[in-house]
Amino acid sequence: MRSPDFPEKSLAAVLALPLLLAATCLAANPILTAADPHAAVIDKQVWIYPTGGPLPQAFFTWSSRDFVHWERHGPLLRFADIPWIDGDGVRNHGAWAPCIASKAGKYFFYYAVGPQGPTPSRIGVASGDSPGGPFKDSGQALLIGGNGFEAIDPMVFEDPADHAFYLYSGGSAGATLRIHRLGDDMISLAHEVKTAKPPQFTEGVFMHVRNGIYYLTYSHGNWQDATYSVHYCTARGPSGPWTYRGAILTSDKQHKGPGHHSIILLPGLNQWLICYHRWNNRSGNGPFHGARDTCIDRLEYTADGLIRPVVMTDSGFHL
Repeated sequence: MRSPDFPEKSLAAVLALPLLLAATCLAANPILTAADPHAAVIDKQVWIYPTGGPLPQAFFTWSSRDFVHWERHGPLLRFADIPWIDGDGVRNHGAWAPCIASKAGKYFFYYAVGPQGPTPSRIGVASGDSPGGPFKDSGQALLIGGNGFEAIDPMVFEDPADHAFYLYSGGSAGATLRIHRLGDDMISLAHEVKTAKPPQFTEGVFMHVRNGIYYLTYSHGNWQDATYSVHYCTARGPSGPWTYRGAILTSDKQHKGPGHHSIILLPGLNQWLICYHRWNNRSGNGPFHGARDTCIDRLEYTADGLIRPVVMTDSGFHL
């Protein structure tokens, strides 16, 4: 996909330019047909790790230097190469909602394995030398669901205050969020920090920090209908206590069920972006069927650090 307004600029070139790009459109939405996108800026490229790809029971990632041209990498990890995958006795598994983290030059890939329901969902972790994989599984599940907790939607956050790494996970039917501190090896859990049920929390949690404020953002509602949305809380630390602040991303006339998102900062431009999925060109309240699309739009803050409601676009975000 290419934008006629911004045909050949790379992200690296954008970061080197002054803010004379205020009216420049980088890309049109949607950018990918995929769901649950975890976005990260690595080596002046934007990487997106979603649910979905050309093969079932495998994970892929896409990278871009300009938000217009996207290169697919993978498979990063196949279920066939995960030794513990069949330990639950289930014949078919879902490959869901991955995320990426890095430490000491290595990359760690966290992912959820379905199904949910009678059989507990599980979270696994694999490691590699490149954000584009391949990744080798650790050899055992990192976290297993049960007792009202569903082990889904992993998100790993590095606290800039002390560089500790935290795993946030959980949601859906039990609407339970668990926070664990990761071990130094990034493939084990040091200890559990907190179990919580934030207001309006359903699933798909994300954590970022800006100007000393910690933002816990997450999906609310049913993923298949117009109630799906993004809400948030703020705190002064990675585990709360949190103050609920409301919804920032909700359905409009033709874009339905925006949710399961991630948030990135473009260094050098001080511009925050939200990467999320939605149902495009739908009417009514659902349930909706078919493929969901990944989109990117601006994320803006008020002077006192609250997040402004996100305006979903088709034309693309502007810098």
